[in-house]
Amino acid sequence: MPWHRLTAAGALPAKGVDATWQDYPGGTGAMISALEDEAIDVALLLTEGAVLGVGKGVRFRIVSLYTESPLIWGIHVPADSRFETIEAIRGARYAISRYGSGSHLMSYAHARALGWPAQTLRFEVVGTLDGAVNAFAAGRADVFLWEKFMTKPLVDSGRFRRIGEFAAPWPAFVVAASERVLADRRPELALVLRKVFDEAAAFQADPKAPDAIAARFGLDRADAVEWLAETRWARRIGVDTAVLDEVAGVLHELGLLAQRQDRIYTAAL
Repeated sequence: MPWHRLTAAGALPAKGVDATWQDYPGGTGAMISALEDEAIDVALLLTEGAVLGVGKGVRFRIVSLYTESPLIWGIHVPADSRFETIEAIRGARYAISRYGSGSHLMSYAHARALGWPAQTLRFEVVGTLDGAVNAFAAGRADVFLWEKFMTKPLVDSGRFRRIGEFAAPWPAFVVAASERVLADRRPELALVLRKVFDEAAAFQADPKAPDAIAARFGLDRADAVEWLAETRWARRIGVDTAVLDEVAGVLHELGLLAQRQDRIYTAAL
């Protein structure tokens, strides 16, 4: 929302920056592929996906936290599923947007938190949220982890049933930038992020913010109020490398990174 409000206001062209927004329904994995292909310059990535991407050699760096609050993942099953409890889904088939995506990594992190052996997890790649809906309907998947407010309309309509929640153990989103942009447009990127964080602070303080969120994302106003109360945007550019080192350690423990590569993930603006 801060980016949408900022671009709608025309504030960036006034500062000499040409910035456009693009949605990626495929999530973090799709955006990392786009960064690798140089189809985009900057992305808002799930923190764990960003660390995995850099650790696997994709040519981008993390330049800042985007949020200080963690993402709250809903744990979903089809509405008519036999699964009623978290314990019951052990050994079930997980729908994921793609390997390396947030839905994939959080399935591992959730299993790890419960002490389940990660190697027993089974996955069905579905691409997008709509793909998960279709996979549930076709009986190809049993469980799907996705941000709980974005799936709330599917829960309310009776297509999904949420049997639990899982808070990621680190801040939800980071700002990632391609090495090309860091080499050529670093001052402009810093200017954009300062404007975005100022806009985020103004938006959080705006009493009409819940109405804007509800209208844009098809949520009830009460859900938008709850989401806003749980969300804290970053207030300044930067990232605590200890947070990223913790994420890298977990990914290494899960066998998703070949080795820990502490403190290679960031670039300063």
